[in-house]
Formats: sequence, structure tokens, C-alpha cells
Amino acid sequence: MRVPGEDGHLLINPFGLTYDEVTASNLVKIDLDGNILSDSDWPINEAGLLIHSVIHANRPDAHAIMHTHTTAGTGVACLRGGLDSDNFYAAQLHDMVAYHDFEGITVDPEEKPRLVANLGDRNLMILRNHGLLALGPTLPAAFAALWTLQRACEIQLAAQSSGQPLMPVTLEAAVRSTTESYQMGDRTQAGRTLFDALRRRIDRIAPDYAV
Repeated sequence: MRVPGEDGHLLINPFGLTYDEVTASNLVKIDLDGNILSDSDWPINEAGLLIHSVIHANRPDAHAIMHTHTTAGTGVACLRGGLDSDNFYAAQLHDMVAYHDFEGITVDPEEKPRLVANLGDRNLMILRNHGLLALGPTLPAAFAALWTLQRACEIQLAAQSSGQPLMPVTLEAAVRSTTESYQMGDRTQAGRTLFDALRRRIDRIAPDYAV
């Protein structure tokens, strides 16, 4: 995430902690070159730095960037055809998902221009053989986008695992679903309400996570 009011400064997860150990107070502040600007007992992930910093540098509209290696997301990233539109969630993402071919662990600076070019002006990307990526003007918007893509991947793999022919979604229905979707659009607060609901759940289960 960008640090509000600090141009070129980002917050990133510390490298070496599990996700349930990451809190607001141990996020690491860095600049776009990866220089650590805050007191931290932990380094940062070099591959994560490359992906997040180059997108932040080239997409000023991106306040938050999220990247995951979930089983379902990486599974679909390994499929030659990638994401199909034949489920409720995927139909909401018509023409919204970019693709970037796998080039190995993302630590080579020469990959940066190709990553940015492949992303273009889209807010979702499937990194082939790798995982999922989402960005947005706010953290809730990025989260809602990633959540929708993750659900699309989960349902696609579940349906494909049945071995039965899939019922196709027509192009017309996919376009209409994407236009009418309340998960992605700035005209609603769907992303915010979903994000706030999950924060309340975390506060009930483990209030120390926010510290």
C-alpha cells in the first residue's frame, strides 16, 4: 500500500513472518527502490518488491496491490486456457483480467517492463504458473477484486473436477454481468462493506491483529 501523504513510500509485509503474525505495527515502510525506511527486525521479499514497486511506480491510480499464491488461484494460473467465464464470479470479470507469462522467480529487473506492459490499465492479472494479482484505488476495492477472482478460480476448478461438460455462459451474459456487477464498481460501497465486515470478524477473533 502507498503511505498516504508520502510520495514514493510503501508499506509491505515483513519477510519471515507467517500471515497470522503480520500486524499493522510490523509492516515495513520502504521506497520504490526497496530501501527500508522504518525500524524493522525483518527484511522484505525481493520478488514481492519487484512486483509491487514497479506497478506502484507505473500505475499512480493503484493505492493498494495484493498478490497471492492460493491453491485455486495458482491452479487456474497453470491452465493453458486460464480463467474461463462459465461461473457466476468469472462472468463478472469479462475483459478485466490481464495475463503475464512465467519467467521464473520475479527478481530479474529486466522483467519489469514486460510485467507493466502486460498489466496495461487493468486491475486484475493472472501471473501464469504463479498466482493472482489485484490492485485498486483503495484497499477495499483491491480486496473485492481479488476476492471475486479467487472465488471464480475456486468454482472453476471445482466444476472442472467433476469431469462433466460445463454449462457455458454466453458472451452477452458475461458482458452484462460485468457491467452490472456490484463487486467492482465505484458506484457502490460493496468493496467497503465487505472489507469492514471482515475487519469486524478479525476484531472478534483476534483483536491484537490490528496492533
